[in-house]
Amino acid sequence: MLTRNCLLLFLWVLVQDGSVHSLHPPSSPLGQGRTARGHRGSAGSMRNGAVGFQRVKRGWVWNQFFVLEEYMGSDPQYVGKLHTDLDRGDSAVKYTLSGDGAGSIFTIDQTTGDIHALRSLDREEKPYYTLRAQAVDINTNRPLEPESEFVIKVQDINDNEPKFLEGPYRASVPEMSPVGTYVTQVTATDADDPTYGNSARVVYSILHGQPYFSVDPKTGVIKTALPNMDREVKEQYQVLIQAKDMGGQLGGLAGTTTVNITLSDVNDNPPRFSKSFFHLRVPESSSVGSAVGRIKAHDLDIGRNAEVEYTIVPGDGGAMFDITTNEHNQEGIIILKRPLDYETKKAYTFKVDAANAHLDPRFQSFGAFKDTATVKINVLDVDEPPVFNKPSYVMDVYEDTPAGTIIGAVTAQDLDASSSPVRYSIDWKSDLDSYFDIDPVEGTISTNELLDRETISQHNISVVATKLNSPVLTSRVAVTVHVLDINEFPPELATPYETFVCENAKVGQITRRGW
Repeated sequence: MLTRNCLLLFLWVLVQDGSVHSLHPPSSPLGQGRTARGHRGSAGSMRNGAVGFQRVKRGWVWNQFFVLEEYMGSDPQYVGKLHTDLDRGDSAVKYTLSGDGAGSIFTIDQTTGDIHALRSLDREEKPYYTLRAQAVDINTNRPLEPESEFVIKVQDINDNEPKFLEGPYRASVPEMSPVGTYVTQVTATDADDPTYGNSARVVYSILHGQPYFSVDPKTGVIKTALPNMDREVKEQYQVLIQAKDMGGQLGGLAGTTTVNITLSDVNDNPPRFSKSFFHLRVPESSSVGSAVGRIKAHDLDIGRNAEVEYTIVPGDGGAMFDITTNEHNQEGIIILKRPLDYETKKAYTFKVDAANAHLDPRFQSFGAFKDTATVKINVLDVDEPPVFNKPSYVMDVYEDTPAGTIIGAVTAQDLDASSSPVRYSIDWKSDLDSYFDIDPVEGTISTNELLDRETISQHNISVVATKLNSPVLTSRVAVTVHVLDINEFPPELATPYETFVCENAKVGQITRRGW
């Protein structure tokens, strides 16, 4: 069937030719296709029963043919009709078809010029086919007109749903974000023809995920829809997005994708101690620099937002203890700075502050981002060795002192609460010849025998103090004994001398010098 434009063009050709040929429009079902027609120019004539093909003005009037995709009818789909004005209806003209799909997909009735599609076509596989048509003399097979090219376009139907090629999606957005904060963008593609109808016009909507998030129906941009979403309350959200073609109208095809959204952490929570009072017990024997206790403030945030710094409030414990943070578990480790002595001070009480290391100014209006707890440390008494009242002792004794004479005493005490009695002894390795003895109860040291300064002028002995209630606890002290000289030897001549004196020598007269 000719469209109005084709008909006007065809009439214009006839007028320009100076004559009007009789037309035999082919019959075709309404809307099934278009007709291509031609006419014979004035130079064409019939000589001796044969067509003389000279310079012929083209008689084809071409328009684009259309064929509906996914045709499911039982008969071949009618595409359209080829026709030339040289065809007088006497079956003298034969129509031929060549090009894309000729013979395999498209077939032409050689006599009538009717074109049919032999199978169902998919526009998304191939949107159009370029073919060539020619009218030839059925007897001589000589062309009646030059070959002409035309296109059969596959008309789109809505047979493809929108698809999310990059789904499922993962996205994150900071917790406590205001309404309208950008999260991510999803994109669906539709294989249908975007230039024809609404088959490829996609509209986005949320099937699951409200009221937390929203999606722009045109762009697929996902944004937050609720204020102050708290990661510590809920961290993961699964949003189901639908893309529907036909502009979202009823009957449109739809595809879906999942968007997994994670609320990322911000520092909106201060550290909090699980209790306000911590009670620790520390042996007095603990070494300086050792860890004597651990406390912990918990932060609901994660990562660097949960890092805690501990400080001891100046006061009772500031001089004795320090506190550091364990980077792995954020515990506060209490460190001993100075030696403990149960007998001097039995308990310490101080306060510890726990604060975030990295603050977010947006949330400081929520209040102080720190917490305070009280720590009490009780010093435990440890069974310690006796303690001498001097670091060392020095004693003097004359060498002629009789055996059994007391020359001095040492004193040691048990400073523990049990106050055990102390027993004394001399380490035999330091007094192999047993020159001295010690009273095991009083700690008095006496001589065992006469001392000779000229043989040994100084004795170094080691005294051991042992707790009676715990003999394994001992301490030692060095005792130095100086042996003092006495005048026990008269002078003697180095060599014997022989002296002579005259009988008449006077009183006081020197007879010889030499000593």
